[in-house]
Amino acid sequence: MVFVLPSVKFDLDMIKKYDNPAPRYTSYPPATELSPEFTVTDFHDAIAASNYRKSPLSLYFHIPFCESACYFCGCNTVISQNKNIAKPYLEHLVREIKNMARLIDSDRKVLQIHWGGGTPNYLNQDQVKFLWKHITENFNIDPQAEISIEINPAYVDQEYIYFLREVGFNRISFGIQDFNPQVQLAVNRLQPEELLFDVMTWIKAAKFDSVNVDLIYGLPYQTLQTFQETVNKTIALDPNRIVVFNFAYVPWMKPAQKNIPQAALPQPQEKLQILKMTIEELTSNKYLFIGMDHFAKDNDELAIAQQNHTLQRNFQGYTTHAGTELLGFGATSISMLHDAYVQNHKPLKDYYQAIASDILPISKGIKLSQDDIIRRDVIMCIMSHFHLNKQDIAEKYHINFDEYFHHELKALAHLQADELVNISTNHIQITDIGRLLVRNIAVIFDNYSQTREQRFSRAI
Repeated sequence: MVFVLPSVKFDLDMIKKYDNPAPRYTSYPPATELSPEFTVTDFHDAIAASNYRKSPLSLYFHIPFCESACYFCGCNTVISQNKNIAKPYLEHLVREIKNMARLIDSDRKVLQIHWGGGTPNYLNQDQVKFLWKHITENFNIDPQAEISIEINPAYVDQEYIYFLREVGFNRISFGIQDFNPQVQLAVNRLQPEELLFDVMTWIKAAKFDSVNVDLIYGLPYQTLQTFQETVNKTIALDPNRIVVFNFAYVPWMKPAQKNIPQAALPQPQEKLQILKMTIEELTSNKYLFIGMDHFAKDNDELAIAQQNHTLQRNFQGYTTHAGTELLGFGATSISMLHDAYVQNHKPLKDYYQAIASDILPISKGIKLSQDDIIRRDVIMCIMSHFHLNKQDIAEKYHINFDEYFHHELKALAHLQADELVNISTNHIQITDIGRLLVRNIAVIFDNYSQTREQRFSRAI
């Protein structure tokens, strides 16, 4: 079945006017609100409440290791060519899995599994099988579960791709960033065009259900012409999904970015032209604008989930199963329960120490208030569906929507005047022009935004 979803319109004047820093809203409240005051006992209580709800589960496993540093990367990684460091990490990860599994009702189905990083294919085949064995032994995996993994194409061969499919992975993602060799060299991510096409050929031959690729605009030496070549080559690869990230140059936060020649970064005006071209090229080649920086074919699960209103966001971005609760495993991973978010320790030594003591390795978290839950529902509807039925929210939470959000509706008035939203008696509809600025619309309903320091990237 093919769905026709709303389009997106690039309005340069509106982008310049409203392109301010805002959270990506992979959660609400954003992860910046997590506090060390949240305790292991609080997490145990939240898990018990989660078991009572009997919600289905999503599982995330963080593999932090990479053989080399990509200078653009903002992930929590450990750079080492000494593969021996993975062994103690996996041993502690399995111990965390067992400790968590004891707290989870065994009849709760797992509908999604994702391995991220870092570089999950840093692990050899025996290590992958070792981790997979303990996941399947400790959790109730649905036979139709979506099981995905991120890979670095520079470190795989055809045998490894086929191996991943045989193990049970049915979805795969890899970063292209840019096809241009000069750009690749500047960000220390060398992967020849021939290799990328080979990897895609192997993936399709192995019959993965879905393939996602990542691009980044705003990298050094990119121009409108060179990135158009990258976009066209990406379309030729024919992935199911394409994510186009905006590069944020923040060397004071990510020291590896100091290796990037700042003078070679495209100017803001050219970045906007690159984005405009990218949107036009992708949407004219049968990729729908799902939201934020995601594009998908019209028969892809993301597009179908958006049409069916089962699309939602979590710390991995857009996900197709609304109603699941996310359990994160490994250093720096985040769990998202209905009314609590929790992040594990980032430093390996702290993570190992907690696991060795048979303590859930959390460093901080937040217990959501009822107001947080209501606002999350509103923000996620806006972010995922570009539409909000006020009456649905009112009935679900027993509130008068217009009274509860009196100040927010007043703040939306100037966005309506600029044709970013349409507000009626029962609906808030994001327009085609507003879709690119959806973060800046959603932030109006963010109760933390007035007191929060601006620690977020610009929307565009």
